[in-house]
Amino acid sequence: MLSDDEIDRYARHLVLKEIGGHGQMALKAARVALIGMGGIGSPAALYLAAAGVGTLGLIDDDDVSLSNLQRQVLFGNTDIGAPKAEAAATHLGHLNPHCDCRVHRLRLSETNAAEVLGGYDIVLDGCDNFETRLLVNRVCHDLKKPLVSAALGRFSGQLAIFDGSPCYQCLVPDIPPDAETCERVGVVGALAGVMGSLAALETIKLITGAGETLRGKLMIFDGLDMTSRIVRLAADPACPVCGV
Repeated sequence: MLSDDEIDRYARHLVLKEIGGHGQMALKAARVALIGMGGIGSPAALYLAAAGVGTLGLIDDDDVSLSNLQRQVLFGNTDIGAPKAEAAATHLGHLNPHCDCRVHRLRLSETNAAEVLGGYDIVLDGCDNFETRLLVNRVCHDLKKPLVSAALGRFSGQLAIFDGSPCYQCLVPDIPPDAETCERVGVVGALAGVMGSLAALETIKLITGAGETLRGKLMIFDGLDMTSRIVRLAADPACPVCGV
């Protein structure tokens, strides 16, 4: 049941017909893993904790650096040098003590990914490298876990939900030889807030059943001209992950 504090805290959710008491209870029971507490993971974690998601798994093996603060809004100057996952858990606990933040100070690998992600209902991937994205896609497909996948760079971002087929590897069959990362090409800080918030919104919709999600679709956002478009993804019959 929701406590008096929670009823007051989530009052604006409880009056929404798309969420209401039933949806808020679903949020409270939900377990969401966040991969990477960086530009996408920081705002996503803030909004998921504030929304009342009961358990958040914070997965990151990095420490906070000064260059992170331009876009990783979960952290401040006093966090520089601290482990990101631990610092994130502290701040999120202050935001919402009803959220159980579980710290995973590690980098996902072939040997630990299934064990770590197996304890969660939904995976939100905001990491910044293709090796991890492809690994997480394989593990989520094997475990039958919905994968909310967000990426950004420069002034543009992408967001999709993979749940069965098509999967992420249908979209990205191989690691691009000239793969761009935020470290290489840069990113405007506010874009991280946009994409992280959208990823959190899609996760909340998955949990509560509200609206239509991006399952099997890709949203492409251009921050320079403020346009977005949604394209339907096609399954690759030869995909080594989800192909028949």
